[in-house]
Amino acid sequence: MAIDPICKMMVDEKTAKFTSVYNGKTYYFCAPGCKKAFDVNPEQYVRLK
Repeated sequence: MAIDPICKMMVDEKTAKFTSVYNGKTYYFCAPGCKKAFDVNPEQYVRLK
């Protein structure tokens, strides 16, 4: 299970319909609105190491 970086909901990677790849990592979303918010400004939701 993955955590939607926008709403923090648990998302099953195997059945997720909404995904984005940022800096080589795949992020999973529960709904298109969360994916859209992430795609507009991913750095706001991703902690870079």
